Amino acid sequence: MTEDMVEYITVGSAQDARDIAILARKAATQDDAPALVWLGGYRSDMTGTKAVELDRYAKEAGLACIRLDYSGHGASGGDFNKGTISRWLEETIAVLRHKGATRIIVVGSSMGGWIALRLIQELRKDPDGTEVAGLLLIAPAPDFTAELIEPNLSDEEKASLAERGYFEEPSEYSTEPNIFTRDLIEDGRNNRVLTGIIETGCPVHILQGMRDDDVPYTHALKLLDHLPADDIVLSLIRDGDHRLSRPQDIERMLAAAQSLVFSAKPQRS
Repeated sequence: MTEDMVEYITVGSAQDARDIAILARKAATQDDAPALVWLGGYRSDMTGTKAVELDRYAKEAGLACIRLDYSGHGASGGDFNKGTISRWLEETIAVLRHKGATRIIVVGSSMGGWIALRLIQELRKDPDGTEVAGLLLIAPAPDFTAELIEPNLSDEEKASLAERGYFEEPSEYSTEPNIFTRDLIEDGRNNRVLTGIIETGCPVHILQGMRDDDVPYTHALKLLDHLPADDIVLSLIRDGDHRLSRPQDIERMLAAAQSLVFSAKPQRS
């Protein structure tokens, strides 16, 4: 398999089985530098600008890089409307196990930031499992269903959830509307992370635009309150939007990733 070939694994069984697409780059160096892992946002995929630029940096730096599409996203199979945080987290863990990742730096964008935080919680349950050596969160949206969607539901949207099991809203990024299901919202309550101390056990860098209309920068400030014990850098970008895909935003992302990689490498005397 070449670096640009999509690999598939099956997660789940019987009627719940779905084929998950992976793009993985092997490390070109022999040291124990961690692999970069890209976790995208809601309805995004592993071929977006930030994901591709992260992979390009990995290639130049000789690092391994793992990208995946959640079920219902991009090149993966499965029904998007069955998607939940638990389901997409399960797929992420399955991909890491399949690739044999031992040390990783997780880069989570928007909803991917929520999945990244839940991933760390799950991985920390196994002391011999995958080690997270760094965490880069881009416009992170932890608990967005409970914190950002539910409090702002209109009566019409509540009725749609009750009667149809979902509601729709226009998307700024697609001609197709965003669909939020009752299952997604109910499952989100069971995956909340902004309920107590989040112990990542690694350095954390957060990039957040102050002109983000989807995830307000105050949400990133709230996340900080739940990460008191970690080495954290928060970069507020005054004119940044939610996507943070401009050339200057990509430079910030790659600089943050490089810093995390450097701090994770063993320092030779």
